Amino acid sequence: MPGVPPQQSRLLARRRLFRAWPLILSLLVAWCVLAWGAARALIRRAALPQAEVLVVLSGSAAYLERTQWAAQLFHQGRAARIILTNDNQRGGWSREKQRNPFYYERAVEELRRAGVPADRIEVLPQPLSGTFSEALVLRQYAATKGVRSFLVVTSPYHTRRAGWALGRVFSEEGSIVIGIDAPPPGRQSPLPMTWWLRPHGWRFVALEYPKLLYYWIRYH
Repeated sequence: MPGVPPQQSRLLARRRLFRAWPLILSLLVAWCVLAWGAARALIRRAALPQAEVLVVLSGSAAYLERTQWAAQLFHQGRAARIILTNDNQRGGWSREKQRNPFYYERAVEELRRAGVPADRIEVLPQPLSGTFSEALVLRQYAATKGVRSFLVVTSPYHTRRAGWALGRVFSEEGSIVIGIDAPPPGRQSPLPMTWWLRPHGWRFVALEYPKLLYYWIRYH
């Protein structure tokens, strides 16, 4: 500041910073509450104690938390078999296979490692481009196989969009019951309070809202 000694200028700057701290702290607390609320609002579970089929929705790299949770539900006796959808995406290089396996292949391997028998796992081979497409294929599967109940497993922050898509597609299939379940946040999906501190948290949480808006406009 012109005409102010350096020492006094530094003192004035410290005083301003000290006075600003309550505002900064208030804004931080408000943001944490807002971020937590935004994350929690995306989580929607629809309880279904028993179903004919467990469905693991595709999620590329998120296949780990989804398949591990589906395996737990299977061993709890929640359904007698598991079906997987195919998003046609490939993962990293596999030395064993000498290629980049599809994520649904890795999901099958994970289910087998978790103790799910191979004859209880089915892959729907048709490549799909999104959650709404998965819902359409499940409706076709239900009509073909005579399935009357699904327990759908996905990632926690994907449950609201998945539930909306499934509800939209199955709205006229009143006799088919759809349940939605997901592992608790903190496995692959970040925790609701701290998701914004990690780059992948913005992909899991923040980007869900534009996707929800797109689904509402595109498929309403």
